[in-house]
Amino acid sequence: MNLHDAIFLFLAGALGGGINAVAGGGSFVSFPALLFTGVPPVTANATNTLALWVGTTASGGAYPQRLNIPRRIMIPLVITSVVGGLAGAFLLINTPAQTFLRVLPWLLLGATLLFAFGKHLTGRISAGISHDATNAAVTGAAIFELLVAVYGGYFGGGIGIMNLAMLAAMGMTDIHAMNKLKVILGGIINGVATVTFIATRAILWPQGMVMTAGALLGGYSSAHYAQKLPQAWIRAFVIFVGAAMTIYFFIRGYR
Repeated sequence: MNLHDAIFLFLAGALGGGINAVAGGGSFVSFPALLFTGVPPVTANATNTLALWVGTTASGGAYPQRLNIPRRIMIPLVITSVVGGLAGAFLLINTPAQTFLRVLPWLLLGATLLFAFGKHLTGRISAGISHDATNAAVTGAAIFELLVAVYGGYFGGGIGIMNLAMLAAMGMTDIHAMNKLKVILGGIINGVATVTFIATRAILWPQGMVMTAGALLGGYSSAHYAQKLPQAWIRAFVIFVGAAMTIYFFIRGYR
C-alpha cells in the first residue's frame, strides 16, 4: 500500500464513518474504495466490516438512554444475531471471488433500495402497531433477525434498515430506543463476523487499520456537525453513490 492509497482509504473511511453516524450507508463509500485500490472483493468486504464495525460501535454512545427491553425479546435477538453473523461470515470466506462479484451488484441494489425506501416502510409498519409483542411476534422477529444476521455477516449493507423494520413490526415506537437497539444488534452481527474474519486471516491489516482510523475520526467528528447538515442531503448522496456502485458492479460482474 503506497501513500496515495493510504490517504485515499483514510478519507474513504472517514467519509464512511461520518455517513454511518448521520444517516447510515457508509459501506457504499468505503467498500468500493478498497476495491479501487486493488484489494480482492472478498478480502475487501472483510476488511471493510472491521473498519466500519469499530466506527459504528463507538458511535453507539450517541444514544445514551437505557434500554428497557424484556429478556424474552432481547435474548432470542442476541442469539440469532450471533448465529446468523457466524453463518454469513463463513459463507463469505468460502465464496469464490468471481461468484461474489456476480452476487455483489444484487446485494448493492437491495441495500440501496432498502436505504431509499426503508424509512417509509418502517413508518407504515409502526403506524399501525402499538401493542406489546406477543410470543408469536417475538418468534417471527427472531427468525427475521437470523436472516438479517446471515446477510449482515456476508455483506452488511442495509442491515440497520432491516432491523428498524423488524423492531417497528414488534411494536416499538421510540425511534431513539430503536436506534440504540439497532446499533447493538448490528454491532453483534458485525463483531462476530469480524472475529471470524480475523481468525481465518481474511482481513488485510494495513488497509484495515488506516480505514479504521478514518472511520473513528469521521464518526466522532460528524456527531458534532450532524445537526448542521440536512440529513436529506446525506441520504441523497448515499443513494446516488449506491446506485452508481450498483450499475458499476453489474457491468463489471457480468461483462
